[in-house]
Amino acid sequence: MRDLKIPEQRHPEKAKRPDNPQPKKPAWIRVKAPVGQGYQETRKIMREHKLVTVCEEAGCPNVGECWNQGHATMMIMGEVCTRACTFCNIATGKPPEDLDVFEPGRVADAVKKLGQNHVVVPSVDRDDIDDGGAAHFAQTIRAIRKQSPSTTIEILTPDFIRCAPEALEEVVAAKPDVFNHNLETVPGLYPEVRPGARYFHSLRLLQRVKELDPTMFTKSGIMVGLGEDRQAVHQVMDDMRAANVDFITIGQYLQPTLKHHRVDRFVTPEEFASYEKAAKGKGFLMVSATPLTRSSYHAGDDFAKMQKARQAAQG
Repeated sequence: MRDLKIPEQRHPEKAKRPDNPQPKKPAWIRVKAPVGQGYQETRKIMREHKLVTVCEEAGCPNVGECWNQGHATMMIMGEVCTRACTFCNIATGKPPEDLDVFEPGRVADAVKKLGQNHVVVPSVDRDDIDDGGAAHFAQTIRAIRKQSPSTTIEILTPDFIRCAPEALEEVVAAKPDVFNHNLETVPGLYPEVRPGARYFHSLRLLQRVKELDPTMFTKSGIMVGLGEDRQAVHQVMDDMRAANVDFITIGQYLQPTLKHHRVDRFVTPEEFASYEKAAKGKGFLMVSATPLTRSSYHAGDDFAKMQKARQAAQG
């Protein structure tokens, strides 16, 4: 029986990799330890509902701030991912169990109990399932809608690379308010950072969402500090806009363990501000580019701003 708290068992494919020393974090990337009553209450609800959160599994630096406000990001389809991206701290391997048919209901119960106005629902990759978990996503969206009809729903999906086109169609038909799929990095780094994925497949997935439902907001994000250059980041922006992506997030990559991909450098706040300015100039409705930006960080506030931006653009 694997103990996912032990790094060697959590990431067996990385156990024999050489250590990548972690550079000291600059002042702008440091955050306070997670404390506070709100944090404890959110944690209690997650445990009571037996839910996995990407906040904990991915080691998000914003967990203290978000959980104090009741903004937990519940990760569906288990806690073991079938991919082995070199940047990610989520446990990898063959998932030990089938999908939990009661999970959508538990997620919906937690959203209602937390009183979330906007919820982000990511998942692990499940290449072991024919539809990649598409039906499970749809069921989760419907369950949340039933219990919390006023809550806006943002999903963060896998790439469904091994699935029939109907898988994506089923997810879009469930009508999430925001469809997010992260490109994660520039195409030149895919072989070493995201080896199980294909850049242009992910880009096409986002474009296909807009073709299926032109009114649906689409969102994608990348990390910087992995070894990319500025020109490559601008090319990703252009590619996203060509696919009609509405919202781009850009955040600093943080190395989870010595066995993960190294941090090439810490991008300065000034560089992030420059990326934000460039992205806005390229026509994104919404841009979040800061060292601590993550897909679900301030997602509710950003969604409201994105709605207003679309309304203003439509006159």
